[in-house]
Amino acid sequence: MGIIIILIVGALVGWVAGMIMRTGGGILFDIVIGIVGALIAGFLFGGGASILNAPLNLTSILYSLIGAIILLALYKLVMRGRV
Repeated sequence: MGIIIILIVGALVGWVAGMIMRTGGGILFDIVIGIVGALIAGFLFGGGASILNAPLNLTSILYSLIGAIILLALYKLVMRGRV
């Protein structure tokens, strides 16, 4: 995917994950969470960071969302001491 698509999808995935996990961090935080969530999903669901090279489809977006939710759960655990 191009860098623009990664940023747009990362922002959307991060925003949705923030809504699910009830965190409010702003657009930059959402973009970072979405992109890092995609990287985590790539490692969890096969082949390193391949999720960023995958075509834009529902599966890659859902994997990125799962990775972002995992990342937000870890963030909440570290910052607040609970999930």
